[in-house]
Amino acid sequence: WLDDLSRQRLTSGNLQELIDTKNVVGVTTNPTIFAAALADGESYREQVAELAKAGTSVDDAVFRITTDDVRDACDLFTPVAQATQGVDGRVSIEVDPRLAQDADATSAMAQKLSQTIDRPNALIKIPATEKGLPSIAATIAEGISVNVTLIFSLDRYRGVINAYMQGLEEALENGKDLSTIHSVASFFVSRVDTEIDKRLDAVGTDEAKALKGKAGLANARLAYQVYEEQLETERWKRLAAAGANPQRPLWASTGVKDPSLPDTLYVSELVAPNTVNTMPEKTLDATYDHAEITGDTVTGTYQQATDVLNAVAEQGISYEEVVDQLETEGLKKFDKSWDELLATVRTALDEAR
Repeated sequence: WLDDLSRQRLTSGNLQELIDTKNVVGVTTNPTIFAAALADGESYREQVAELAKAGTSVDDAVFRITTDDVRDACDLFTPVAQATQGVDGRVSIEVDPRLAQDADATSAMAQKLSQTIDRPNALIKIPATEKGLPSIAATIAEGISVNVTLIFSLDRYRGVINAYMQGLEEALENGKDLSTIHSVASFFVSRVDTEIDKRLDAVGTDEAKALKGKAGLANARLAYQVYEEQLETERWKRLAAAGANPQRPLWASTGVKDPSLPDTLYVSELVAPNTVNTMPEKTLDATYDHAEITGDTVTGTYQQATDVLNAVAEQGISYEEVVDQLETEGLKKFDKSWDELLATVRTALDEAR
């Protein structure tokens, strides 16, 4: 999937070209992506003028603009969605990140986004905070497909899987068709390396430096082990028999931050059945140009991955501290981007008026 969306991509034919030539079968968005798209402004000028004339508030304008883009992208990906029975052809939009610690408000916003976009191939993104887990379950129970985002830790991922199955169980009780509900669990990769590598550099020994660039892959591979384990549970088998779709692991944050590492590292080393890799265009281009995809590079690596994380811990680096910090920072980044998005639209509305 492509980790980017803008109206310019839609209207210029660029996104269709990526579908046709580079095998892009879905799109993810977040507040940062929309803030960057709106900063360009030109593609949104006409709609902003209409919203300004109608006296639309900044929050409502942001909602209208972003849901319109996602609806149009969903329409573009409809053939892919139909060809894959809804597995791919997905377009994600995130709930207002300011609601991340309010489960009821997040659930209400998820429903509003789903109803407004009104496309079966939309995915509503909900952050995997502890307080977000109940809203994930509640949204799934309503028959709404969800992209669970901002997952860093294995324990939190287990909580996400539990929330997904809880939501499916409630949906089944409510008479929903489970086969129409889809979900991905977005496990962030490169940010783990960025933080742990910084700490390994601070340790400074040769042993510590030899571990650089390894923790992100190890963490993701162990997440896939968790995914495989849940497919073997009786709880899941009952849901699958009722038509439920597995919640696919999605590798997010797959742009390589360290220039000393291969630029397709988080693509070629995270190939496994039933996964998604959402990547920025730079990584997509690098993958298309020179990535060596040789088949499954995840299954069977679990002991090696465990050894890597154990070795990191032996350097005095706390896994729990790192993943907690990354979640907190991730929410702050989304909040900051949302503020930038609001400011950009506010300025555009003021200029149009």
